[in-house]
Amino acid sequence: MREWRGRLAKAYTALTLAGLGGAAAAAPLQPCRIDGIPNELQCGSLQRPLDPARPDGVKIAVHYLVVPAMARNKQPDAVLMLAGGPGQSAINIASRVLPRLSRLGNRRDIVFIDQRGTGKSAPLDCPDDSKLPVTEQLDSEAQMKRLDACRVALEKLPYGQDGGLRFFTTTLAMQDMDAVREALAVPQWNLVGGSYGTRAALEYLRLFPTKVRRTLIDGVAPADMVLPASFSADGQAALDQLFDAHAKTHPQLRTEWQQLLASLPRPVTVAHPLTGQPERFTVDRELLMRAVRPPLYQPMLASALPAAIHAAAKDGRFEGLFGLTSAFGSAKAMRLAMGMHFSVVCAEDVPRLADSTDKPGADFQRMDADMYTRVCKTWPRGDVPADFYKLPAAPSPVLVMSGGADPATPPRHGERVAKALGAGHPERVQHLVVPQAGHGVMTVGCVRDLMFRFIDAKTDASALPQDGSCATRIPRPTAFQPIQAPTTTGAAQ
Repeated sequence: MREWRGRLAKAYTALTLAGLGGAAAAAPLQPCRIDGIPNELQCGSLQRPLDPARPDGVKIAVHYLVVPAMARNKQPDAVLMLAGGPGQSAINIASRVLPRLSRLGNRRDIVFIDQRGTGKSAPLDCPDDSKLPVTEQLDSEAQMKRLDACRVALEKLPYGQDGGLRFFTTTLAMQDMDAVREALAVPQWNLVGGSYGTRAALEYLRLFPTKVRRTLIDGVAPADMVLPASFSADGQAALDQLFDAHAKTHPQLRTEWQQLLASLPRPVTVAHPLTGQPERFTVDRELLMRAVRPPLYQPMLASALPAAIHAAAKDGRFEGLFGLTSAFGSAKAMRLAMGMHFSVVCAEDVPRLADSTDKPGADFQRMDADMYTRVCKTWPRGDVPADFYKLPAAPSPVLVMSGGADPATPPRHGERVAKALGAGHPERVQHLVVPQAGHGVMTVGCVRDLMFRFIDAKTDASALPQDGSCATRIPRPTAFQPIQAPTTTGAAQ
């Protein structure tokens, strides 16, 4: 669902206490190779009960990747990378993330665990519809039928039968993560989580506080954010921020945006993002909003939105808008296991939708809330403990990072989490806001060294605060200006 309407719905999301059920025997680590990483690594798996309350019932294999420390005299506390989504495979994104963690890898193992429902760990994948004809991808009714067919297919899997999709919540997944820690004989994790991975990190910290040495969470998506509602409010704030940031270079941008909205629905012809073949379809308000949101995640892509909006409003040319959307998260590694995605969101977010205090954005309105509500009516819903939505005080240092231009997890969520974690011991928590960063501060150049200093600090007292001025001073990218070919007059010489 990453191409056009179906694909854009996935991009939104540009987001699980019973006992351990007995730690099953882990398969010995074996040499392995991962796409995008040149050196040999180590892979393993651990058998886990699908339902911890039935340790003798259905088992699933949780797969993990270990990137061994370079130094022989390594530190015992490994780094655990928690992937986003929900629905990302941690192992699949390892090649993208490792450059950001390279200094940490000198003296610490770096571990990537495919959370249950993702990658090779009892995957809950839906068919990739990016190669379908555009008209099929854009049809919301057809999209709902595809999701329903996916649910039916997943419920036929050995781990999907008899309501098995209920057992893919964040809480149960974090029990898996601790079982892997035991299997690897790691005394404590250094948690690093991005986007939904921050929710996972916070839940692991709540469940196993003594097993965490340091926690770094980037783009915070806490359990209480009520994902579909916050999407609309936060997406609108980021879009309005874009208009304000480029008011001088594009003074008519807001007017052109309103003109574009008022012109819908309208037929357009745009080349298919994969085949390049021109296809004709109708752009309505929902499709336009789904096209605009993904570029907002990355300020460099967002800098081209003013020109793309102008071209669509004034000339009816939509290539720029859909080209920017296609450029976001098109890699295979970024795809989500949509079955796992809905198992998480339908259990943890949607039941709280009616109580959300977030007001729908003027332009984004309730389209996400309506879509998730509709899917979750038939999706099996897992049990979520009441304490899942609580944030106890942090027992160890936590570095919270937020991008000021983030359309999904802006600073307001990080601020709320930092305040709760720092209750009684504010020195244990730092909230670093990078005003002009988008969804993910770890990608900002100098933050790699800041992360290293935080985790590598010998004592808790020296871990925080960290100086993030190298990142906070970075300006917003200037608006992209299309190159205009010179106009020639007269006959060619």
